[in-house]
Amino acid sequence: MTYIQAAILGIVQGLAEFLPISSSGHLALLQYFFGVEADSVLLFTVMMHVGTLVSVFIIYRKDIWALILELIDTIKDLCTGKGPRINSSPMRRMGFMIIVATIPTALIGLLFEDFFESLYASIVSIAIGLIFTGIILFVAERMGKSDKGPMEMKWRHAIFIGIMQGIAICPGVSRSGSTLFGSLISGLKREFAVEFVFLISIPSILGSVVLEMPKALAEGMDASMAGPLIVGVILAALSGIFAIKAMIKVVSNKRLIGFTIYVWIVAACVLGYSLLTA
Repeated sequence: MTYIQAAILGIVQGLAEFLPISSSGHLALLQYFFGVEADSVLLFTVMMHVGTLVSVFIIYRKDIWALILELIDTIKDLCTGKGPRINSSPMRRMGFMIIVATIPTALIGLLFEDFFESLYASIVSIAIGLIFTGIILFVAERMGKSDKGPMEMKWRHAIFIGIMQGIAICPGVSRSGSTLFGSLISGLKREFAVEFVFLISIPSILGSVVLEMPKALAEGMDASMAGPLIVGVILAALSGIFAIKAMIKVVSNKRLIGFTIYVWIVAACVLGYSLLTA
């Protein structure tokens, strides 16, 4: 892999992880057209996720720290017999909602892992995933007034959002797009919906890194890949920061239609290419 390829993959990973256009789909397509075997760059792919994880921690460092403090206080309350006191503060309730949303995502990922991996064998499946992403973004764009914050959010909302995040394991289906759709369908305030979408990405991305890292390390990496790897990770983190900030503005201003058109155009191009080369 060249430095230019690594830079492109890093930038695309950071942007597509948080903009609703599917990072998995775009990376799979780029690797396909670059002629890069997925297994040969598994460690590179895993480290790209680490880069995007860093960007979430940078943007939401205050919220993450507040959640950590609430976790410590929750443990104290449990040890002193007060119970979890889920509704003692908006931040604590949101923390519990993040945990609840992560459970169905993890179950879907573990139960259907082989099925999801099989979908990467065909670029047509990626195109179908992109079409689905465009549809849910189109629907999310037209959602009415939403006013639920952490205290008004119900357990069923968290479960539904977690299921949508699990579905996004399919190549071409945007994680941020599907969870945003789930959040807006559930009636969450747009500002809170974006925050929740990015915060629940932390356990999802971290879980993916933990599960894939042993295999990636076993596969190993050529020494010549060290430089491109560093470039890719740095650019993934920087572009991720840009994408998160952009997404906050886009969702608040109800301007998702541009992403809908984009993913549909990409899907059409992929389908057209697959027909010409069949």
